[in-house]
Amino acid sequence: MEKVFTDDNFGTDVLKSAIPVLVDFWAPWCGPCRSMAPVIEEVATEAEGKMKVGKMNVDENMDTPGKYSVMSIPTFIIFKGGEVVDRFVGSMTKEEVLKKVESHY
Repeated sequence: MEKVFTDDNFGTDVLKSAIPVLVDFWAPWCGPCRSMAPVIEEVATEAEGKMKVGKMNVDENMDTPGKYSVMSIPTFIIFKGGEVVDRFVGSMTKEEVLKKVESHY
């Protein structure tokens, strides 16, 4: 199940997470973001227990995307032990996303 990350819960839910975290930086007006939504939901289901998966609306939360230099959306960043271990941008298939996230379990 996908989580909702905010500037307020990012430190606790992402940086201090005991398991790796995939953060989907998105906005409701972004077409590619909307097309990736069902893909990320499926990835969240398949990765349950191995990786936390969630979304951060860049319009409602501006501090965190700025801190991690999110310039275009959708941007996906994987955090492990509070550090960025991978990042990718744009639309991709579920298989492509799974290949990226599975290497960080």
